[in-house]
Amino acid sequence: MPYDLHTHSTASDGTTTPAQVVRAAAEAGLSGVALTDHDTGVGLGEAAAAAREVGIDLVPGVEISTSVRGRSVHLLGYGDITATTALAGVLAGTVESRHGRLRQIVERLGAVVPGLTVADVVARVPDGVTPGRPHIADALVAIGAVPHRDAAFAELLAEDGPYYVSYSAPGLLEAVRMVTAAGGAAVVAHPGSRSAADVLDDGLVAELAAAGLVGLEVDHRDHDAPTRLRLRALAGRLGLLSTGSSDFHGTGKQNRLGENTTPDDVVAGLLARTGAGRRL
Repeated sequence: MPYDLHTHSTASDGTTTPAQVVRAAAEAGLSGVALTDHDTGVGLGEAAAAAREVGIDLVPGVEISTSVRGRSVHLLGYGDITATTALAGVLAGTVESRHGRLRQIVERLGAVVPGLTVADVVARVPDGVTPGRPHIADALVAIGAVPHRDAAFAELLAEDGPYYVSYSAPGLLEAVRMVTAAGGAAVVAHPGSRSAADVLDDGLVAELAAAGLVGLEVDHRDHDAPTRLRLRALAGRLGLLSTGSSDFHGTGKQNRLGENTTPDDVVAGLLARTGAGRRL
């Protein structure tokens, strides 16, 4: 039975709790699920308890914000690694930077969406939760500026749009090395997406593989068929694993839990190649 290796909960920018993500995965017939909230592992304890209750595997993970030549590229780190000293410090710095960036984006958007306020958006980010553009999107939906999160990201919150603000994040190569040093497995998230494709050339992926990268997230909603074929071939040439995931965010986005999955044998290979990338 397959696994969904990329999901988000209310610990970052999802709309369902960590336990609800796990229970939904069990109801969907998945053998296991990875909780990969943005720059935090705060939801993993709750998710692990739910996984034991419903009898499926939880693969602990985190989606790490990184940068390549000024562009945002995300890295999935699998394993119980978020509490390791070096990585924890980097993640905490990224989360702090995200808070300031959220306010700046809202202030820019105020010129075209006068009903949007910083207070409205901040109220949607509970203490200890990683803030992100989806929280702004939810506020835009609430005031009727857009019909849903995806519409907000298509225009007002687009990375190449006039209201985008970057935030502090480690370099991608540095992040791969940190995950590997922590005993985790590093997989580039949606490498063919609009934000990553322009900077992730084959040469850089080869450099990442030499630094310890384990895989590429090939089967993802952002990738069309030709992109999947190209990424799968690249992974094969470099000895990397090809994974598949939903990038589930609950009701906030149209991504469906389990819409793309990873076979059990690939998950086993992913975990075996880390030593510490164990299920909880």
